[in-house]
Amino acid sequence: MSAGRFPAYRSRRLRRTDALRRLVRETRLSVEQLVQPLFVVPGRGVERSVGSMPGVAQLSVDRTVEECRRLADVGVPAVLLFGIPERKDARASGATDPDGIIPSALRAIREAVPGLLLLTDVCLCEYTDHGHCGVIRDGDVDNDPTLDLLAAEALAHARAGADIVAPSDMMDGRVGAIRRALDAAGLTHVAIMSYAAKLASAFYGPFREAAESAPQFGNRRSYQMDAANGDEALREVALDIEEGADIVMVKPAMPCLDIIRRVKARFGYPVAAYQVSGEYAMVKAAAARGWLDEAQVVEESLLAIRRAGADVIITYFARDVARGLRRP
Repeated sequence: MSAGRFPAYRSRRLRRTDALRRLVRETRLSVEQLVQPLFVVPGRGVERSVGSMPGVAQLSVDRTVEECRRLADVGVPAVLLFGIPERKDARASGATDPDGIIPSALRAIREAVPGLLLLTDVCLCEYTDHGHCGVIRDGDVDNDPTLDLLAAEALAHARAGADIVAPSDMMDGRVGAIRRALDAAGLTHVAIMSYAAKLASAFYGPFREAAESAPQFGNRRSYQMDAANGDEALREVALDIEEGADIVMVKPAMPCLDIIRRVKARFGYPVAAYQVSGEYAMVKAAAARGWLDEAQVVEESLLAIRRAGADVIITYFARDVARGLRRP
């Protein structure tokens, strides 16, 4: 075909150089949008590698503080803290302890790195000896008694300095219970980022090693969502917003790009997406074998999550991405 028969617009004109491509880029990835998850354990000087998640470790409070300093130095604005207590029991006593692992970490980080945003996971699975996310009755999680424990856990975190509490349990009504408890305690400034659409996913496997939270019997399908249900995800998000959620999260990220898009379009609320442990581990494993370019795959996957509509991305790659991103 002769040149004269092409349309006047040629897409390739703006793809010739990296500078041109960056100039017209529709979706941008910034370090300000990233949150680094951290796993906090008892002791001092502890840094215990997670076998299924290369580059991720369980850290004692002092080592967590050191890591938070490094994250702040490269521009990561926020961390999401998961706690593993010294002892576990059926009622997750360590979760509500005002001097427990997460409140202790919060106070230490707040003093050492005052500008860092501190998010905390609010759930019971890391603290129960059975590994489920609530109180067990007749072999299943009993929803309503669990709400009181979740609210008490969120209060302990908020009083210790959490900026945002993030309930991940998927109990019905937990956002409302937490909001009421925070407001009654005069903690109206503490935000809630709800795990609003959290699928019962096989992508969580490595996390359960890192958080020592694998169920000791059964599974979590009676309270986490069926991966087949997109409309249900929107109903879950609507309920959490009605109950007082400030940010709504979709998890896992890449398998739920369609849900992220629908949530953002329907509600217009701040949307977080969690690039979960299985997504991280797959990239790490393939890159270690030379099958993928890790940096390029990570950037492409995070751009896809942003393009779908996520405002915030929780990712174990946050530290590495921040080191590679140009500061605005």
